[in-house]
Amino acid sequence: MSVSHREPRETIAGPAPIDTLDSLREHLQWAIELEHATLPPYLCALYSLDPERNPEAVDVVGSVFAEEMLHLALAANLLNAVGGRPRLDTPQMLPPHPRPLPHGSLELSLVPFGPEALEMFLRIEQPAPPGAVAEGDHYETIGQFYAAIEQGLRLLCDRLGEQAVFHGDPARQVSAAHFRHTAGRLVAVDGLDSALAALEEIVEQGEGTSRGEVWDGDQDIFHPERDEVAHYYRFQELKLGRRYQRGDTPESGPTGEKISVDLAGVHPMRRNPRLSDHAPGSAIRTAQEEFNHTYCAVLHLLEQAFNGSPRLLAVATGTMYALKAQAQALMRMPDVDGTTAGPTFDYVAPEQRRWAVGDDRQRIVVLRDGPYVVYGGVPLRRKRKIVSAENDALTWKTGDPLETEDTYALCRCGHSGTKPFCDGTHAMIGFDGTESASVQPYRELQHVHDGVGISAQRVGELCVHAAFCIGRTRPIAAMLADTGDSDVRSDVMGRIDHCPSGSYSYALERGGETIEPDLPQAVSVLEEENGLASALWVTGEVPVLRSDGLPLETRNRMTLCRCGHSGNKPLCDGTHREIGFHEDDAAPVQA
Repeated sequence: MSVSHREPRETIAGPAPIDTLDSLREHLQWAIELEHATLPPYLCALYSLDPERNPEAVDVVGSVFAEEMLHLALAANLLNAVGGRPRLDTPQMLPPHPRPLPHGSLELSLVPFGPEALEMFLRIEQPAPPGAVAEGDHYETIGQFYAAIEQGLRLLCDRLGEQAVFHGDPARQVSAAHFRHTAGRLVAVDGLDSALAALEEIVEQGEGTSRGEVWDGDQDIFHPERDEVAHYYRFQELKLGRRYQRGDTPESGPTGEKISVDLAGVHPMRRNPRLSDHAPGSAIRTAQEEFNHTYCAVLHLLEQAFNGSPRLLAVATGTMYALKAQAQALMRMPDVDGTTAGPTFDYVAPEQRRWAVGDDRQRIVVLRDGPYVVYGGVPLRRKRKIVSAENDALTWKTGDPLETEDTYALCRCGHSGTKPFCDGTHAMIGFDGTESASVQPYRELQHVHDGVGISAQRVGELCVHAAFCIGRTRPIAAMLADTGDSDVRSDVMGRIDHCPSGSYSYALERGGETIEPDLPQAVSVLEEENGLASALWVTGEVPVLRSDGLPLETRNRMTLCRCGHSGNKPLCDGTHREIGFHEDDAAPVQA
């Protein structure tokens, strides 16, 4: 690493410089809070728009929101690079609206798209004037706040040395491999050069280049024939009804083609909605609470992604697609005085969520219409079924372990491009992961078949057709009559032990203690004998929670669907065999 020679932005030092590593980490956490604070207002404006009547406004607000997510990831990379720990799943991230921009002077409100929203967005993205004082607190513009961080980085590198400042774990950096973004650069930060590049990306996308231009240096994703306009000037285009064209300046204003906004094509969302506006159990409040659960799941996944599990960034962004449907449903619900309902963005405490967060317990959580999130460093490996020359199922062969993070997500829709891991494709294809598996205990569902010295128990709803129960010549049910022969009884026991779903189990006598094979706590990616992909085999009594928070009965073994087509989700029902599911099946191409 070498000290950068990038020229600093034209600002002068303000009071209280950032002159310690602790102060630098504190300000970078503030940067995360700042970038996040813009998201709820942008989302409310975006989802209030009718996309057919206001396509230009949808493009602008949607692109700004996506880039603010990029800025959030850049701020987290910066904090991780200097040894910090990004925090997002905290009550401080979601105070009631109206609220101030963190450590700034601007008030933020949740309002539908319109003149009030545009003025607020212009104030958020307002460029710093030339020569503005760098302000690490109580800043007038976001550019001045980041100028203070830049000065602090330069000062500390000069004083302590670059390696002493940038000593964070490189594995905690998120990169373009983890985040689908359409414009800008997701910079992995490992020194002063890359840190300054990350800061430049944040500031220039918001207020334009440091040369005082309206462009941010990227190509317009919606109009590839022209350069992209910075956030502040995109909102100016909507306000003034014209696009910027080459040669335009901040002083000239936009002189290009006309664009229009149809304010009649906006849902009149109630200003700064609150849960307390509606009685518990009412339709609007129930929908608002559902939205809040989903939004806090996003915050939780983002915090996990920025703290050692960067692959979860794709899962977090995919979960945001659920927010869109929930917010738009709210904005179709009539409220009072001609308004509609809207999301409240209230924090839901971890202990009040449908599935527990915040500890290191080994568990698997099913996300609604999304992947399986595996917590606690549960080992992941592959297993392939071994069959005889006559195609009889014999045993399982364990393959090499798969490299995972402490928390990781496994594909449930069957279309990820990085199977067995989730890459967010479920959100793109509108995966319906509705769960229908019973939560009744095994003993209430089982059918018992007695033999000699063995009592076989079976739950047909759990069968995945792995075929260990069929035997070389006859099924277990028929073999039980001959279990007076210890060789036959041993064969039955062995076949039941190899049943991955635990559909079959056994005791030595009816009502006796079930005897289970000694299986480790692990998740195994199963492969059929003919190369077809099979289920996820969960062993060792790892708890599985449905998306509604109800636990499936914790058992020594169960199988989870990963082809996306089971009729008994989240459990596997063998459909993968019927549809010929392969792990290398490509994700559907989006129109």
